[in-house]
Amino acid sequence: MRIFFFNRFVAPDLSATSQLLADLAGHLAAQGMAVTLVGSRQRYDDAGALLPERERIDGFDVLRVGGSRFGRGALAGRALDYASYLRAARRVLDAQVSRGDCVVLMTDPPLLGAHLGLRARRRGARVVHWLQDLFPEVAEVLLGPAVRAGSGPLRWLRDRSLRQADRCVAISGAMARRLIARGVAPERVGVIENWTDENAVQPLAADANPLRGAWGLQGKFVVGYSGNLGRAHDWRTMLEVATGLRGRDDIRFLLIGGGRGQQALVAEARTRGLDNVLLKPYQSREQLAHSLTLPDLHWLSLHPALEGCIFPSKWYGILAAGRPALFIGDPQGEIAQRLRAADCGAAVAPGDVPGARRCIERLAADPAAARDCGARARACLPPRASAFAAWHGLLSGLASIPSS
Repeated sequence: MRIFFFNRFVAPDLSATSQLLADLAGHLAAQGMAVTLVGSRQRYDDAGALLPERERIDGFDVLRVGGSRFGRGALAGRALDYASYLRAARRVLDAQVSRGDCVVLMTDPPLLGAHLGLRARRRGARVVHWLQDLFPEVAEVLLGPAVRAGSGPLRWLRDRSLRQADRCVAISGAMARRLIARGVAPERVGVIENWTDENAVQPLAADANPLRGAWGLQGKFVVGYSGNLGRAHDWRTMLEVATGLRGRDDIRFLLIGGGRGQQALVAEARTRGLDNVLLKPYQSREQLAHSLTLPDLHWLSLHPALEGCIFPSKWYGILAAGRPALFIGDPQGEIAQRLRAADCGAAVAPGDVPGARRCIERLAADPAAARDCGARARACLPPRASAFAAWHGLLSGLASIPSS
């Protein structure tokens, strides 16, 4: 059985889904499976990039299709990029996918599964939806009434494709429960969490991290955010905390990555004259061992209404780095529950500036407590091999079922 993964961003792109996909494809190829990734020629952080149309990486094939390159800055341009990728991906599916193959559909662009899933089934392929988020629910929360008014048909199309798929892979328990509530048969829904490479990213003492010196953070308690800070994430709470702690020379706020929220936070920090906020670009995968272990405390966020629609992939990098976490979101949500269960951080609601500040000041004043929290975080990191085994078992099981 040949396996085709469809996702707009693929290796060597640095986005979270690209890295997950490259990890899994490399593992499956090493197990003797024939794997092809079908993506665009863009990079997540560089819409103007023109990656090669074809490439072979770590034993798997990468096929990249052309299209518009407006980028992620404006919704209209992003929608055009989505549409052009969908058209080109459909042509690839029609030309290359045959009876007995397996098509794994991710969720960038939105409704990728609805667009290609039924088409793949008509060609006799097995279909797996790998859901990193739920659309249109995410758009309804983030974009408001205008989207909600027209989302009914989109939800119907999405649900129909999920119900007819061979398997639906959710990345969290709450997401799996949402799928079942939408009418997907429970036996077709499984949970395989995302991961990070626990060998590549390991706890590292502050004085052994070269980025401390390179970025002028020696002797500072660093509160860090790594990755995309977008519409789904609260940033105002941390801006107010940074403003309140501007007089603390021993505390710095570090943003590594990009996104609409990061741009807004940095712009407002400059307006306020905050010299305790530091901005750095996305780091290469080889540099993650240093960039993820640089903060003494990571923060992450999720809009409370998006519980079960998204699960932040950065959670696994934080655990691997052996650092405590401050979650800004639903205090009863999945991340908050995990933090409490492992005793490796704290959770506050968006807007709870005093609560967030207390967490930061408490750990800044007690380095031993921060290290202990980090050790407990590392101890609850699920091994990447368990996710790989689950995926291998799922795909091998589908291969053993005769095509209809």
